[in-house]
Amino acid sequence: MLFLFVFLILTLVLLFLVLGILFQGGRGFILWLRNKPCLNALKSIKRTLILGFIMLTLNVGVIVVSGFLTHTPQIKDENGNFVEGAIAELKALRLNGRKQWVSIRGWNPNNPLLLFLAGGPGGTQMAAVRHELAELEKHFVVVNWDQPGSGKSYNTLKTSKITVDTYLEDGYALTEYLKMRFKQEKIYLMGESWGSALGIFLLDQHPESYHAFIGTGQMVAFLETEKIDYAKAMELALQNDDQKIVERLQKNGEPPYYGKNVTWKSAVYLNYLNTHMAKNPQVYNAGYNTIRDLMSSEYSLRDKINFFRGIINTFNHVYPQLYDIDLRSDYAKLDVPVYFFLGRHDLNAPISLAEEYFHLLEAPKKGLIWFEHSAHNPWINERDLFVEEVLSCFLSK
Repeated sequence: MLFLFVFLILTLVLLFLVLGILFQGGRGFILWLRNKPCLNALKSIKRTLILGFIMLTLNVGVIVVSGFLTHTPQIKDENGNFVEGAIAELKALRLNGRKQWVSIRGWNPNNPLLLFLAGGPGGTQMAAVRHELAELEKHFVVVNWDQPGSGKSYNTLKTSKITVDTYLEDGYALTEYLKMRFKQEKIYLMGESWGSALGIFLLDQHPESYHAFIGTGQMVAFLETEKIDYAKAMELALQNDDQKIVERLQKNGEPPYYGKNVTWKSAVYLNYLNTHMAKNPQVYNAGYNTIRDLMSSEYSLRDKINFFRGIINTFNHVYPQLYDIDLRSDYAKLDVPVYFFLGRHDLNAPISLAEEYFHLLEAPKKGLIWFEHSAHNPWINERDLFVEEVLSCFLSK
């Protein structure tokens, strides 16, 4: 928080100095045109430039130092005491030659491994999961991965080169690293929103590596989802007489979207639906605490900027690659136990599609758990119940 405050102050000072240079430059130019002495204006510009260089140097220094000081907090018990033998790491790994970041947290490093796959593509939930699902750290070694093009891993690969295969290859490489390091034959897998589809892809290709999978905010058919979301937003906007939203939806037209504005066009209906879900009195603890997550110690100043760049740029490039994917036809049989944790009031990932997929899915074991007071994020909306169900599905004999 301190680094962000200092960064903002220095940036504001720099902006004022730039304005000062422009003003003094304009004043000096006018004096020159009038053949009047402009030496004082030039001296003032020189002083301002020197001060600006100092401010810029300090700003760069703040950014660099904030990067060195990032960490994931040590684990404490309910009384505030450090848990002896616990593991709490914020670590850069090379996955297929690409530098990517993970957090690894657990009370006992010998506990089963649980890899959480964030939503997106381009999203980071490293801090959010630590805040919301800390209880799982008592039972698992919880691993959060900033995928290529997101958060701390935003610059691991040019956005234009990221494909669905990139996530599959690197997700499997991370799985193998975890299995080898912690000497476990298999790990547990959990995916949220986009991560719920990525989890299915990994199960399909590498079933031998996973005990079981939980998908929440389960994505099924990407293009159909976007069309349903668009139609629902239009329906609600007409009901609420939100003419501006209606006009923007009509202007953009129905998905699919391609090109440079995929994110912004999708955001019109997604943000509208998210606002509606957040206002639903049946939904508990609605929404992310984005400010808290951004201020978390895992993220440097650069990471905080990349937090948003991933949501905008990576999503814009990768999401159109997903339009043709439909789990109902492409992944109808899996060799790993699968559980869907669905929020009853989810308007982002249509629960009708997830329910249909669940009923046709063939798996050694499967379960459909409803969260009656949740929307797209049951792990946030009803986190205590969510943890109970995770333990029941994954660890109950």
